[in-house]
Amino acid sequence: MAIIEAEGLKKTYSSKSGPVHALDGMNLSVPQGTVKALLGPNGAGKTTVVKILTTLIQPTAGTAHIDGIDVLRDPKAARRIIGVSGQYAAVDEGLTGLENLEMVGRLYHLGAREARRRAQQLIDQFELTEAGNRPVKGFSGGMRRRIDLAGALVINPKILFLDEPTTGLDPRSRLALWGIIKDLVNDGTTLLLTTQYLEEADQLSDDIAVIDGGRTIAEGTSDELKAQIGGHRVVVSLVDSADAPRALEILGRHGDGEPSVGGDGRTVEVAVTDGPRALQYILSDLGEGGIDLHDAGMRRPSLDDVFLKLTGHRTEETQEPATQKEAAA
Repeated sequence: MAIIEAEGLKKTYSSKSGPVHALDGMNLSVPQGTVKALLGPNGAGKTTVVKILTTLIQPTAGTAHIDGIDVLRDPKAARRIIGVSGQYAAVDEGLTGLENLEMVGRLYHLGAREARRRAQQLIDQFELTEAGNRPVKGFSGGMRRRIDLAGALVINPKILFLDEPTTGLDPRSRLALWGIIKDLVNDGTTLLLTTQYLEEADQLSDDIAVIDGGRTIAEGTSDELKAQIGGHRVVVSLVDSADAPRALEILGRHGDGEPSVGGDGRTVEVAVTDGPRALQYILSDLGEGGIDLHDAGMRRPSLDDVFLKLTGHRTEETQEPATQKEAAA
């Protein structure tokens, strides 16, 4: 049974050049107790969806329900059962970690004693005991994200929204935050996650919705999405960039679709169905052609590969539209 449902969501902003469609008929369904990842580049509409579902902005058209609650008609009821962590840690740098969480508890109308008890519990859970009494302004990026996520959990929400929770974190901090999120999901929390990282979706989600231009363009598990663009990619690094045209011809002969050359002019790659066999044939043909290599190998598709195949553009080519009113929200 779906605990998060949205149908026909549209969000249009006005600009000097005309209307901007942040969402263009977005549909979404998240079963209870599962993790749904919204995977897409900047500008795809991920954050706009989260802002509508968490009552921060109103859609131009469409409907949205959380646990049977109409988000548009009864936003107060929706807020009582959700937790939200945005792209940037929403913390008061002048307060300690413990004081930040106590403040969130009081904003949720917990009594002073209960707010402090819950804050201390979360400080321990997120392994911030040593830093809990220090001002947040001295925290690392990873510690700030953990405090922000802890704040989203003060009321033990039934549904949690995480909008690109690990953006800007170093690999160690990202892995630590993934562990915390997995524990929450194991305890029964329903999670809607937005991310630009295919690996993050791999690690955390049961199902992925790929969105672009404000619409869902593909949906399925990570493996299903990767299979749509070929199970592997063969990548070769040339000694001499002048060999790129011949290498393109050889990779194209054994690949699925058009091969491409990287920005350095020496890295050539192509999607393939049977990675090991294709790599063997490609290396043989390159050797017979007298093309010298620095390196060669296989890799799984990346987020850019998925988007380049599905949309014709890479993830960095668009930006999420924003307005002063939305930013204030």
